[in-house]
Amino acid sequence: MSLTSVCIFCGASTGANPVYREAAIALGRTLAERKLTLIYGGGAVGLMGIVADAALAAGGEVIGIIPESLQNAEIGHKGLTRLEVVDGMHARKARMAELSDAFIALPGGLGTLEEMFEVWTWGQLGYHAKPLGLMDVNGFYSKLTDFLDHVVSEGFVREQHRGMLQVSESPSELLEALEAWKPLAAPKWADQKPT
Repeated sequence: MSLTSVCIFCGASTGANPVYREAAIALGRTLAERKLTLIYGGGAVGLMGIVADAALAAGGEVIGIIPESLQNAEIGHKGLTRLEVVDGMHARKARMAELSDAFIALPGGLGTLEEMFEVWTWGQLGYHAKPLGLMDVNGFYSKLTDFLDHVVSEGFVREQHRGMLQVSESPSELLEALEAWKPLAAPKWADQKPT
């Protein structure tokens, strides 16, 4: 799969460890170096602002999508290639998904997790055929990936759907995994018989 744009989900906080800031800078730079447009939530704060600034500083294109309420709170990034202001969070997520060829979650909080799981669910149900990755900085997502393996072993998620999620600490390796990813032959319910 040839990527031209990547949506980044990440925290509006920088987190407790400076390694998260460093990872956001590395990812933003790597996207710009690979001529991949960064699509993200449009904020100027936390890892959101850091990844956008790093991509811009490296000559990349950055498109932000922000709800009007957050723009009005003056946390919208003013130096982007383009900032789109939308009606609310649902519109924001739909627009980010529409503009992106792939998705990566950096460390973040509830919003980051919610966005990542929603887009993963859309892929599982066949609403899109776009790859998804976790940038597992400093083992940030290791307990989550262990839990996801538990969910598979308990029969609530199939191996093929668990395999939709690529995981790496390296921006380059993660992007290569996303480019190599092959969509599922059939969405979740295609081969299921009613009980």
